[in-house]
Amino acid sequence: MSDTCPENRALPATARHADDAVSESVIRVSRRPRPSSTAAKHKATRRTAPERSQALRHTAQALFVALNGWIGWQFYLWVRALELGLQPMPVARPPGVEGWLPIVGLMNTKEFLATGVVPSIHPAAMVLFVAFVAISALLKRSFCSWLCPIGTLSEALWKAGRALFGRNFRLPRWIDLPLRALKYLVLGFFLVAVGTMSAGAIDAFMHAPFGLIADVKLLDFFREVTPALLESLALLALLSMLVQNFWCRYLCPYGALMGLVSLLSPLKIRRDAQACIDCGKCTRACPAGLPVQRLTQVRSAECLACMSCVAACPVEHGLQFALPPRRAPDAARRWRARIASPAATAAAIALLLVGAIGAAKASGHWRTPVLHRVYVELVTHADAWSH
Repeated sequence: MSDTCPENRALPATARHADDAVSESVIRVSRRPRPSSTAAKHKATRRTAPERSQALRHTAQALFVALNGWIGWQFYLWVRALELGLQPMPVARPPGVEGWLPIVGLMNTKEFLATGVVPSIHPAAMVLFVAFVAISALLKRSFCSWLCPIGTLSEALWKAGRALFGRNFRLPRWIDLPLRALKYLVLGFFLVAVGTMSAGAIDAFMHAPFGLIADVKLLDFFREVTPALLESLALLALLSMLVQNFWCRYLCPYGALMGLVSLLSPLKIRRDAQACIDCGKCTRACPAGLPVQRLTQVRSAECLACMSCVAACPVEHGLQFALPPRRAPDAARRWRARIASPAATAAAIALLLVGAIGAAKASGHWRTPVLHRVYVELVTHADAWSH
């Protein structure tokens, strides 16, 4: 009210001041923001159970890295014993090393599909290749984010880069998309090369000297370190520190294959639009840069099933790795018996992997039946063999 108003002029100065103070107080109270429905919803639906997906995933990664380290060390000792002519052999050749021969696994799978007979040379490569593909077909690209040692190293590098530089970088879309196509081009090359080989040609390659010691040749590649190799690895490590999962996102043909297979997975990251509070934490947490907040389900082949987005979601049933929801009015009933919990996911991965290895051992399709004297001849003259 204005001081020129007759009612105000009739009041004493102290009364007018008191009246103005009350009015200002009322205005301040009326302007105080009311709790938004989103905030109330956030409070009412905040997740109460502890979030353990990342701790469980990191444990699985550490165990698989340790297992691969042990296999690699055993294999190195076996090769060195052959090279030095030690008798008796201190260790046996670990068949699990064939997991590092995905191209051999692909070739043996092609031969098996063509003939119905499990190849005798490097059968473990096919067993592990099929197991990893099956994991991806059922559980998205969980192989890449839960098991793959290269994926684990890549994740450690971008986290180290974030700690060192204060952030990671996202490449512009016009660069990102063509670079992402590189891994599919490399995959296409291998698929065409293997796909055009006959079963007889694959069998002949496997029984040739280079095929028999393909694992030893891979070891020699890293033992014979050249300046060019060191520079390439250093550059790749730097890029992996700056850009999240640089190798996996742009260059890995194995990851490309797992991504394509993962499109078949019935389990996906799924967002409950009614429970979601649109905080955007899931999108910011996604290492693949996917717009999770805007999606009802994440179909992309780039999704690693790492559950980082699920871990970041503060809302009960807002985001989950799950089968399609039921039709129900409330979130609890929509997702009942539909969610693959982190523990269930880890158990399923272990069951598929251990089951495949156990079946291969039981059926006699795990070890390569090459005589010791043949290995001695091949390994001690490894430099003479090429493909």
